[in-house]
Amino acid sequence: MKHLSYVTAGMLCSISIASAQTSGQLQQQLQELKQQYVETARALEQRIAALEQQIEKEKAAAATPKEGTVSATELAKEAATKSVLSQSDQVGATFQGAVASEPTYDLLREADQKIEKLEQQVGSFEFHGYFRSGYGQNSAGGQQVAFEAPGAGAKYRLGNEAETYGEFIFVNNWLNPDHATDKAWMKTEVMLEANTSNSASYANFRGDAGNDQFRLREAFVQAGNVLQSQPDAKFWIGERYYRRQHIEINDFYPLDMSGYGGGVEDLNVRIGKLAVAYLAGARPDIVTANGYLAKNNVDVRLYGLKGPAGLWSGWFNFATTKGGKDSTGGVVPTTNGYAFGLRHQSLEWHGGYHTFMAQYGTGAASNFSTSIDDPTPYIHNSARLQFIEHLLFQPNDKFAIMPIFVYQRAKDGNPRHDWNQWISFGARPEVFFTKYLSMALEAGFDHTKSPSGQYEGWLRKVTIAPQIGAGRKFFSRPVLRAFLTYANWSDGLRGFIGGQPYLRKTNGLTYGLQAETWW
Repeated sequence: MKHLSYVTAGMLCSISIASAQTSGQLQQQLQELKQQYVETARALEQRIAALEQQIEKEKAAAATPKEGTVSATELAKEAATKSVLSQSDQVGATFQGAVASEPTYDLLREADQKIEKLEQQVGSFEFHGYFRSGYGQNSAGGQQVAFEAPGAGAKYRLGNEAETYGEFIFVNNWLNPDHATDKAWMKTEVMLEANTSNSASYANFRGDAGNDQFRLREAFVQAGNVLQSQPDAKFWIGERYYRRQHIEINDFYPLDMSGYGGGVEDLNVRIGKLAVAYLAGARPDIVTANGYLAKNNVDVRLYGLKGPAGLWSGWFNFATTKGGKDSTGGVVPTTNGYAFGLRHQSLEWHGGYHTFMAQYGTGAASNFSTSIDDPTPYIHNSARLQFIEHLLFQPNDKFAIMPIFVYQRAKDGNPRHDWNQWISFGARPEVFFTKYLSMALEAGFDHTKSPSGQYEGWLRKVTIAPQIGAGRKFFSRPVLRAFLTYANWSDGLRGFIGGQPYLRKTNGLTYGLQAETWW
């Protein structure tokens, strides 16, 4: 019985520990508990059956006791009593003669209930994320550098990422984890971001040069199916990535209103769905009599509109910042602005999809985000125009390609400055030799022009990368890569690309290894 108590206590202790583990560890702990539970119950049943048989035999033998001997019944009773009351201190002692008592079954039932609660906990918890990691070098012998054109909003990614980066998302479903349509649901989501310079696994350098960075990027609560008239509507408050638009191969976000606030999305308005949000951000480095300079946004989106050749959506944002005098007596201007855009999507297009976007913004809303540009006297005249097109084409399981095109013109409002222009086009084809072996090739071209005439020219970058992946899809992950990247650029961009190794050059080469996955 003491051994049984140890086993039961160990089960309960394991259950307590499991509640603090990750989803994968919880699953493993649950299987171990179930195994212990089954083995304990089986051992008890076998001992009970064996003892019952022994008692029956000794009862039969007791009918003809021999003179001068102790009765078999008394011997059986004595053996059972010793077995039940025995206090073995040996780890792993067997249940020799242990008759299961009622408290033992109560403990087993309690353990069974704990296991059921643990199963519910496993079902309500989600763990998602993304990371990329590896290491590379440049042709000069130093650490890998990235090739990115000055004034460009992004760079082509394949073989051109010189850091380890991760996003780790923890979701807990508090109500109705299965999101049954007849019940309300509620969840919390927290995301931690990590970014390292691939300098050392424990980076602690003087002046924080190259040290690791950790940020809290999401922390919000979301609830749904709380209105009978709008069962699909979702309410949220907190910090989150808000309905971002993304291009995979150059990691460009044409529209990223991520920030702090709250709102409602997926409101059914018959012709489509509606999302309305209040989003905000601040600049602690710019202080006026009002406090930190803050930017407030009202974001409205109408999406899921069925039309010619796919789905359409529209977007509008109004932004405002209230200025004032800073500590030096300088004036930070109050600025308003608006932005709007149109998007077309074909979600089932030759094994992939097709997306086109057009956007325009002015003043405080001209950067299509919650971030705040430097408040110059001309900021109210700033503007931005964007045209974005990208698609994924995968006609079979042997070939896939993602081409993209970006055209952006932006001005800072200064009448003496011209438009800052960025044109980008490129593609990443992939050839799949087997289920796990493939080859990726990425070519990208960026042309940028400074509004002040400081730089102007082309950056051309090409990468070849043999891969081991988890499938025959463009987005199959995890993937392991070896890469070789070559880039060259116009003389008008000399000194702006490749950092110190290529400060006086117009071409560069890097090579290395990288792993990438999401889940």
